[in-house]
Amino acid sequence: MKPRMGLPVVSFVVMLALGQLLRAQAKHGSGYPQPPAPADSSITKPAPSLSASPKTRVDALQMQRDARELLELSQSLQSDVASVAHGMIPKDTIEKLKRIEKLAKHLRGEIAP
Repeated sequence: MKPRMGLPVVSFVVMLALGQLLRAQAKHGSGYPQPPAPADSSITKPAPSLSASPKTRVDALQMQRDARELLELSQSLQSDVASVAHGMIPKDTIEKLKRIEKLAKHLRGEIAP
């Protein structure tokens, strides 16, 4: 009986060919074309005045109105919560809570953006 040497030789040749193929792909990149660089670099960069636009002025009068409304709503909410303890929910309680949340977010954004 003659020993089979063909299978190891064939597998060695296949592995060698795969190694060369992988090296060729690594050398040329992923195989996908790369887009060209933009001709005008100012198009891709945002204008400095648009990207860094800090708030110039806080409207103090509007903030005072919002804070006053927030105070009045929170004070009226105390009686609503007392009614809930007795099993009755006033129909405008949810709307008051939503308005309180909106005012608080607005004030927080104005003070610490």
